[in-house]
Amino acid sequence: MKTENKDTRTFKINPKIEMKKVQFKNRYGITLACALYLPEGYEGKKGPAIIISGPFGAVKEQASGLYAQEPAARGFVSIAFDPSFGGESGGEVRNTASPDIFTEDYSAAVDYIGLLPYVDRERIGAVGICGLSGMAVTAAGTDTRIKAVATFSMYDMSRDMSKGHMDYYTEEQ
Repeated sequence: MKTENKDTRTFKINPKIEMKKVQFKNRYGITLACALYLPEGYEGKKGPAIIISGPFGAVKEQASGLYAQEPAARGFVSIAFDPSFGGESGGEVRNTASPDIFTEDYSAAVDYIGLLPYVDRERIGAVGICGLSGMAVTAAGTDTRIKAVATFSMYDMSRDMSKGHMDYYTEEQ
């Protein structure tokens, strides 16, 4: 059986940025599928790195991939990952929302990227997009290896999931 190795990214690809598919496991044993974006001239140097995921339900070939490619064009080693239970990453039951495991996914990405010989371990940041923003902030609050965090979110997805949109759950619910 012949398989096609087609690039499925949904954004304009920067030909100057090398992208490698990589995988690693989080501490729950779930394999995360990732796209590692490498800036021009990364070899032989130690540069800053950014780990990126989200929006909730999206995959690395969409927004997080674009958000990883752009800093790579500016000299950052970047990694976009499919969180556990989604995309090409492992985990059962599929499409499960698990804030604690999603938070661990960010730390697992730091484990991986921090061991690359061309990454400065003191200059690793995290980006959370939309529904994964809360998990990026939580990871940055508990994982001291993450030195900076940025989010792009319209609202607090974690609160929304626990209290209902616009806090509509009653005490009884």
